[in-house]
Amino acid sequence: MTAAIADPRTWGLYVITDRTQTAGRHLEEVVSGAVGGGARVFQLREKDLEARELVALGERLLAVLRPVGGLLLINDRIDVALAVEASGAHLSRHGFPPAVARRLLGPSRLLGVSCHSLGEAKEAQEGGADFIVLGPVFATPSKAAYGPPLGLELLRQVRPKIRLPIFAIGGITATNRGDVLAAGADGVAVIAAVMRAADVSAAVQALLA
Repeated sequence: MTAAIADPRTWGLYVITDRTQTAGRHLEEVVSGAVGGGARVFQLREKDLEARELVALGERLLAVLRPVGGLLLINDRIDVALAVEASGAHLSRHGFPPAVARRLLGPSRLLGVSCHSLGEAKEAQEGGADFIVLGPVFATPSKAAYGPPLGLELLRQVRPKIRLPIFAIGGITATNRGDVLAAGADGVAVIAAVMRAADVSAAVQALLA
């Protein structure tokens, strides 16, 4: 990792994968299109895959990302992150405690944590996370299991109390991205806005504009 891209505050956009939303396209194709639009940081989040399948898919995505200096984090599977020599791991609320994950990953890999409250954000910060993903801010099917959208007020509440970079998630689009950043987010995390886009490169450009 270069020093610049290792700083989450420089990313702007954190793309989370979901191959069930790609309209039949291979995930590598969608990620390649996102890279063409300027995205450089991705989370491999395919919860239904076994370790062997995740390793194989992770290696294929890294083949797309490494030539452009991109980063890949693996959702919840620290073993897979280490096996493919990914840039780090991302924890859901059902994964390892952040402090345990940090010990397993070591100091040189990135650690992101999904948070839904100020208390969870504080735990992530104290546990050695490099950034948090906070939400859901707006309504979105992929985050419905985490309860109703928490709105921009959650960002405004958490921002003064957390020094880590914050990525907002949940119904983020190019249209509302400005409101999210104004409320205190350092960047946005998206799934559908990129995975479902007919023109992935253009969608990423709009999110980064």
